[in-house]
Amino acid sequence: MSREREERPKVNLEAWVPKTRLGKMIQEGKITSIEEVFLSGMKISEPQIVDALIPDLQEEVININLVQKQTDAGEKSRFKAIVCVGNRDGYLGLGQGKASQVRNAIEKAAADARLNIVPIKRGCGSWECGCGRGHSVPFQIEGKCGSVRVVVVPGPRGLGIVASEVAKIIMGLAGVKDLWTRTYGSTRTIPSFACAVFDALKKTYNLITPADWVK
Repeated sequence: MSREREERPKVNLEAWVPKTRLGKMIQEGKITSIEEVFLSGMKISEPQIVDALIPDLQEEVININLVQKQTDAGEKSRFKAIVCVGNRDGYLGLGQGKASQVRNAIEKAAADARLNIVPIKRGCGSWECGCGRGHSVPFQIEGKCGSVRVVVVPGPRGLGIVASEVAKIIMGLAGVKDLWTRTYGSTRTIPSFACAVFDALKKTYNLITPADWVK
């Protein structure tokens, strides 16, 4: 597995020319927070929107693979990157990108991850703890991608993240600190495993109410 930390410069709103209605509303100051975006139900179609509304966003390269495609002219090789982004405080995104250069593949994956960003509901779903703080997930959740299935179980405060390195990175970017995980299937396939973890965390989104966003 290849992993590295990426730091991107903050978006320059003066140089950014938005192409969507949502982007124009943000540039005009009509929308000032990411919570308002989810409340409005508008789709995020520009990665600059996320950079503008979540300035402390961090990203991690989860995996980089060399993929080949057979064409009439022969084999065409490209790099496929998996990137995860998050602010370590309840927002998380996962994306992938392909390009002939590693750097370009990472940039495409980072942009795709921003377009897939979702709020993550945190809580204390562990019967051993019951502190009511948002250090874990509020209930047991399950995610699936391909043959990989991941079960996330809430843990008490101080437990830490009992999971593989990839899951620890994703959970950390989401702001989750204490939990157990159980995995099934071909977990050595890193893209599918990362997608399964992300799928599990996304399911907490269904329990987020407008009142939670306002808070």
